[in-house]
Amino acid sequence: MKTLKLKVNFEDEGKRLDSYITSQLDDMTRNAVQKLIDSDNVLILNKPAAKNYKIKNNDEIIIILPEPKSLDVLPQDIELCIIYEDNDMLVVNKPKGMVVHPAAGNYDGTLVNALLYHCKGSLSGINGVIRPGIVHRIDKDTSGLLMVAKNDYAHQKLAEQIKEHSFYREYEAVVYGNLKTDSEVIDAPIGRHPVNRKKMAVTDKNSKNAVTRYQVIKRYQGFTHIKCILETGRTHQIRVHMAYIGHPIAGDPIYGPAKVIKSLNGQCLHARKIGFNHPRTGEYLEFTSPLPDYFIKFLNSLKEY
Repeated sequence: MKTLKLKVNFEDEGKRLDSYITSQLDDMTRNAVQKLIDSDNVLILNKPAAKNYKIKNNDEIIIILPEPKSLDVLPQDIELCIIYEDNDMLVVNKPKGMVVHPAAGNYDGTLVNALLYHCKGSLSGINGVIRPGIVHRIDKDTSGLLMVAKNDYAHQKLAEQIKEHSFYREYEAVVYGNLKTDSEVIDAPIGRHPVNRKKMAVTDKNSKNAVTRYQVIKRYQGFTHIKCILETGRTHQIRVHMAYIGHPIAGDPIYGPAKVIKSLNGQCLHARKIGFNHPRTGEYLEFTSPLPDYFIKFLNSLKEY
């Protein structure tokens, strides 16, 4: 059983307990937080709290995370494109369409199923049985590089770099429209969408700071090929930020226009480069993934600007 502690600052005083916790935990929906509260797994002054409780300055919130229900996450002999591997970690080039870890509707065929087979169970356990080895993730329909931890020591060291924003992440994308500037920094906080809890949005309410830098690679008629560098790592960050400035990612079924480019089967977004310090040796490592076929094919279909 795992516990988390949150300390309320004065600027958050008066917020509903469930809304506040949701804003602080990137990987948890408001519905999941409410279930924790309803099952007496959220304590204030060591007593179970109500979800509509209005938090106060200096409140210490204790969140009890029950052990994940045991799932039959089975090893599966699925081909992996491994860029780098040693006794502590590996870097995988994930194809578009592959889910990273099991969830409702996707209990097999995931990257985790493949990793369990390849690593013979030698993966970090910090994220539980559902997400062994997974330090960070990318969306199902985003292709590209992911680092995976083989033990808890490596996981902790890699997670620290993500938290400290020293983990380098560079993406390439194709967005709608002709960007006005060749480069820009988008500094806009991201939180859960106020209506659709499955979406994220730029909002000042219950949000976290988010910074994306983009640079134009090439302009086309109706589209722009760009490079994006993440200074933070919020859920759907690039997709949300580009939509926020009026240039959503081509093929994005959630943040893009209603008429989706179906041939792309999801957003045209590729995690092209990652850089980090090796968790044990401290050596700086950097890896690059070539643009996949779907990305190149789409670029070739566009007319130059």
